[in-house]
Amino acid sequence: MYYITKLACKKSVFVLLLILSNFSLLMAQNQEVNNDLVRFFKKWRAFEKPPLKNGVPDYSSVAFKDRSSKYRQLREELNKLYVKDMLVEHKVDWYLLWAEMNGYMFNTNVLKPWERDPAFYKVIWTYQSDVPAHEGPTSHFIIELWQYDFPLNKSEKEKLISDLKKIPAFYELAKQNLVGNAKDLWKAGIRDIQNQSQTLSNMLLREDVLLSTSLIKSIQDAKAATDLLVDWLQKEAFKKTGSSGIGKENYTWYQQNVHLVPMRWEDEVQLLKTELARAWSTLKLEEHRNRESAILKSADSFESYKKLAEKGALELISFLESNNIVTVKDYFYPSLKPHFGEYIPIEKRNFFWITAHLDPKPLFSHFYHWFELERMKLQPHQNPIREKALLYNIFDSRNEGLATAVEEMFMHAGLYDNTPRSREIVYILIAQRAARGLGSLYAHANLMPMEDAGKIHSEYTPRGWMKTEKDLLIFEQHLYLRQPGYGTSYITGKYLIEDMMMEMAKSNDDFSIKYFFDGLNGMGNIPVSLGKFEKTKDESQIKEIYNAFIPINVLN
Repeated sequence: MYYITKLACKKSVFVLLLILSNFSLLMAQNQEVNNDLVRFFKKWRAFEKPPLKNGVPDYSSVAFKDRSSKYRQLREELNKLYVKDMLVEHKVDWYLLWAEMNGYMFNTNVLKPWERDPAFYKVIWTYQSDVPAHEGPTSHFIIELWQYDFPLNKSEKEKLISDLKKIPAFYELAKQNLVGNAKDLWKAGIRDIQNQSQTLSNMLLREDVLLSTSLIKSIQDAKAATDLLVDWLQKEAFKKTGSSGIGKENYTWYQQNVHLVPMRWEDEVQLLKTELARAWSTLKLEEHRNRESAILKSADSFESYKKLAEKGALELISFLESNNIVTVKDYFYPSLKPHFGEYIPIEKRNFFWITAHLDPKPLFSHFYHWFELERMKLQPHQNPIREKALLYNIFDSRNEGLATAVEEMFMHAGLYDNTPRSREIVYILIAQRAARGLGSLYAHANLMPMEDAGKIHSEYTPRGWMKTEKDLLIFEQHLYLRQPGYGTSYITGKYLIEDMMMEMAKSNDDFSIKYFFDGLNGMGNIPVSLGKFEKTKDESQIKEIYNAFIPINVLN
């Protein structure tokens, strides 16, 4: 009996050692897969930046042709990195790289913003985007003016002067590259370059700028080059007669293979129509239910708006924490406070600030964006592939979809139990986003020009709140024509997040709302389809996209 027991113990130890050995081997293999993906990511991102000509990015057709063979080599290298039994999170990273490479392919063959889109050449940005990167196609040469702290120190001044000096050369190349015939994009894009000229003029009015002759000279030269580009664009505008949309097939290809949204153009039309009708009808029911309740009073002074905004922000964050919606971090309130806005006279308010002057909590719920951006800065994802912004606005379904989804989710969780009239604002916001997205879909299908898409946007927003300030209407429809899928991402992303919540709840007996939101926060700003795969281990949605893939140059 002693020898049998001793033999059994030796066997158990052997099995344990074998398990540990296999586990160690598996861990080593997984680490190597991760290292390979990160190495490729760095190589890919280095390639994605165009070569320089006269010190600025070269977007000429010759430059893209010269790089085509290297691109094909990188695609082959990426394909070899795919391992069937790799960990789910590594598969997700692989799909992210695959999507970005598809985005490069699409931009090179179809979107071609450097040829079709004058707004692509906007260099100076005076504000931070509320999503991980600037919305819409953006060149690799930009000046983030909002990051400068005036009066400038020596190093800041030298950097700004150096960058401003590059604008004339960049705009000479722009005139050579802009050979497209997209009428609406061309006409609307002139406005962006004109606004840049005004920004430069405003810089020359600063007392601290006037103390530096070298800075004044660089601003003046940059403004002169900007004005010359505006003049050239205006002279060329009358020649532009072509459509600006990319067509239904290209739109579907882009959504599926770049933004990893598992929907076709037709699917998105149906979803947005459904959401538009639901928002309107539910709004009417809410108004009926609240017919005996006092209407919301709009802030009518700087002081009243300030109190309303501070109260709304504190109520929102307190609600999230006390109701176990999400782990509230110390940076939530400080990251939101700079975006409270201020009192705006009623005749000058655009759609969003109309809502905020009644109750800012619906808009501040959407400002979940700022919590996410602060997390990227203070608690960056440990994986370099997910640490910063994905290229080509691939983050839109995740970031814009979540920001839109939480407006309604927080409402359903009880945020407005004491102010039922605020629920009406939430449905107005949904209707507005469905209407503007629907218009953008028709514009991309070339069923109507941008102006008519704007009419849908305006006419189907309840209470006429999109008719008060035209600048927002032009800005949004122009952006959505420039960036396919962005106008619909608010609603499509919301739907995908709701679908993800359903699948996570169905497959997890310990599901909780806090578990769901903390899980979203922890995976980085990746497309919702990949987030769903990572959390549920169900690859079918993304696999269907991958299996149906056809290179865009073949599609065209």
